[in-house]
Order: sequence, then C-alpha cells, then structure tokens
Amino acid sequence: MRLLRPRGVYEPQEDTELLAKAARSELRTLHLPHHAEILDVGTGTGALALLAARCTAARVTAIDISWRAVLAARYNARRLGLPIQVHRGDLTGPVKDRRFDLILSNPPYVRSPRRAKDAAARTWAAGADGRAVLDRLCAEAPTLLKEGGVLLLVQSALSGVAPTLERLGDAGLSARVALRDTVPFGPVMESHAEWLERHGVIPPGERKEELVVIRAQRT
Repeated sequence: MRLLRPRGVYEPQEDTELLAKAARSELRTLHLPHHAEILDVGTGTGALALLAARCTAARVTAIDISWRAVLAARYNARRLGLPIQVHRGDLTGPVKDRRFDLILSNPPYVRSPRRAKDAAARTWAAGADGRAVLDRLCAEAPTLLKEGGVLLLVQSALSGVAPTLERLGDAGLSARVALRDTVPFGPVMESHAEWLERHGVIPPGERKEELVVIRAQRT
C-alpha cells in the first residue's frame, strides 16, 4: 500500500517486510478475540499498524516519538479508512496502563559510533552496540502483554540476538527466532561498514546483514 512518508520518517524496507510477514502469520494463527488489543511501537508511517487493522477487528494502537511520524500515520489511517489510534510518546509510555494481545515493533537497532543528530538518524541509530532501544523495549514490552500475548520485534543480528532472547526470557516470556533473512547493506549500513570492520563486528568486505524477527510469548 502507498503511504505518505514525510522527510525524517522511517521508510518501510526489508525489516518492515520481514516483520509484516511474521505478523500476517501470527494473525492467522493467534485466533484473536473480537475485542483484542494490538500495539505497534515506533510506528513510523503506520505500515504495521495499518496491516493489523486490515487483517483483524482488533483495536489497534500505534506510538511514535516523532510528531512527523504520528501525523503521517494518522493521515495514512484516515486516507485508508482504517481505525487506528496514534499517540506521540517514548516507546510504551502512553499505554503503561493497558495490556495487549499482540505487540509489534521495528525499533532503531543500527550500531553507530555517533549520536543521532537529526530526525532521520533517530529512526535507526541505536548506539555503539545497537541496543540503546532494544534493551528498553525488552524491559517495557513484556509488562504490557496479556496472558498468552505475543511480542514480535525485528532487529539486525549484528545488534545481538542472544541478549534479546535472554532479556525477554528473564522477563518471563518464551522467546525464539521466528524468521530470518539476509539482505544487502543499504546506504546507512554502507556508511558504517568501515567502522564495523575496525571494531570486528563484520569481517573485511562483508556487505550483508542478517535480519531476525523474534517472537516472545507470555505463557
């Protein structure tokens, strides 16, 4: 679907597509009740929230820290006639008092030596280890899941899959890698390639990364 994407709002790409694939599969098998609650954390254009609203009768909520993203997601939902609620806030802050059957998230996870200086960089930059947002999400999201609820998040393997699985397990969830895909570096990763080589994150000449979707369920 064609979506409005203002400058500084994350453009849906391979990681979004991989998470969307996992979400479609989950929505087919989870057997959500009519009154189910779905949350999209870091919604950007609203692509994943809109997918959920198209596939279910659930109440869909989306959050982003960027006002541009919030307004874009609201506009896209209105244009497509899909009833999603979009809030501005830091990660799960606006919905601390609610519980969800399904949480989706494509958080910033790119390892970067520099702090994000503009809105566009904040959509992907996640510190030298790539975990500045991932670790917070692993701490916050489990508390928002209903019994049997599922968290689906996408990240690069370069940011550490084992720590994500460990943190979600420590939070009481059953976590595993649900999907994998290897993709060529995009412009952002290309610009960081030499730094990643110097720090031993990738071997010399490597210009691909593995993306993973992690599924974690409160059982």
